[in-house]
Amino acid sequence: MAAVAVATAPDFCMYKDSDIVLVTCSGISNTGKLTAKMGETLARRYPGLIECFVPARTEPGKFCFALMNAGKIAVVDGCSDCCGRKRVREHGFEPVIHIVATECGIVKNGMEEPRFDEIELLISVVCEKLI
Repeated sequence: MAAVAVATAPDFCMYKDSDIVLVTCSGISNTGKLTAKMGETLARRYPGLIECFVPARTEPGKFCFALMNAGKIAVVDGCSDCCGRKRVREHGFEPVIHIVATECGIVKNGMEEPRFDEIELLISVVCEKLI
């Protein structure tokens, strides 16, 4: 008999006060790393605002489970490549909110680490869209 893989709730889905799943591209460039830092900071700073924060590189079963159980999907991509939104669409979903960091004034500049002011700017843009 073949083993069946069962998707379980990702350990990063911890808040049940919201139905919003936040997907970030979480790439290796400064803007990708920025989306990951923003997601982590947002989840800690405003518990209950989002149900969970899911990096786009999350294992497919857990990623799909989070999307299937979302009331709303919000995607924050670092640049115009839109890797997070592409990954969501690959699973047959469409985000209701899509934000691109470079369209918010963030400059993509290679492998530099995201700055605090960039994280704060992106958090303010995301909060404005979510609230």
